[in-house]
Amino acid sequence: MRAVARALGLAGLSAVTLTACGGGGGGRPVLPPASYVATQERPGEEYVIGPLDSLQIFVWRNPELSAKVQVRPDGRITTPLINDMPAVGKTPAVLADDMKKALSEYISNPLVSVIVEEFSGTFSQQVRIVGATEKPASIPFRANMTLLDAMIAVGGLSEFAAGDRARLVRFDRDTGKQREYALQISRLLKKGDSNANVRLEPGDVIIIPESMF
Repeated sequence: MRAVARALGLAGLSAVTLTACGGGGGGRPVLPPASYVATQERPGEEYVIGPLDSLQIFVWRNPELSAKVQVRPDGRITTPLINDMPAVGKTPAVLADDMKKALSEYISNPLVSVIVEEFSGTFSQQVRIVGATEKPASIPFRANMTLLDAMIAVGGLSEFAAGDRARLVRFDRDTGKQREYALQISRLLKKGDSNANVRLEPGDVIIIPESMF
């Protein structure tokens, strides 16, 4: 009888193990599904300037002080009368206010506008896709972006990708820690399972492993 009970116990343990492996999530939590098309477009977080962004600086009634500049890799810009102004990490409105203060030494009550013409964003505002995809990349986050949008941007999965064992790494601002979520990219792309499409957030990292067989 003990031998039978032990055999049944081992069989049950094996079933549990197979079920866990079949799920592909490795015990990670699952994000709620997002629709293919947003039912209601929502504005994203206020844009933060990143390295290599192209900015149009406009100083009202002072065209000689206006300029189109690219943010340097060190995060600074240089415009007429202003050298090495820090730009990275600021919103366009904050940068305009800082430039207004700097220009006030030379002209009376300047009115400054900053427009982002070409953007990359900071790393905290990009979505990075690495691993078994056609072209791993770091892409700027845009409002209402989903997993489907990101996978289209990188050309989908590679031939040997284990898409249903992929995971999403996200920084939780409330706890100050990283959290990992299970993704089922193969079900999304190959079977059109809308439940596998999830909403992304700025700074998300999608990691796609290769199949082991």
